Amino acid sequence: MDADKEERYADFPVFKGLQKPLEFMGFQGRYIYWAAGTAGGAIVGFIIAYCLLGFVVGLVVLVFAISTGAALIFLKQRKGLHTKKSEQGVYIYAHSKSF
Repeated sequence: MDADKEERYADFPVFKGLQKPLEFMGFQGRYIYWAAGTAGGAIVGFIIAYCLLGFVVGLVVLVFAISTGAALIFLKQRKGLHTKKSEQGVYIYAHSKSF
């Protein structure tokens, strides 16, 4: 090999930091975990209701849990991923500086 020649590796495009939230089946970011918890809770609720009260009641519990969870997730997701409570009004800080 020649000492003057330098080995060069092939260039590949790297897409780092696209600044987009993770998305799965319409759920974004932290709401993916909320959806997984809703599905898991609905399944557990179905099993418990099925064992205690019967199949039809279990299905009602399953449908109610999934529909309520999905509605809450989509309502919260519509507000945005970084929703915080913001107090409305005027605040006066009389003693904000200390000596």
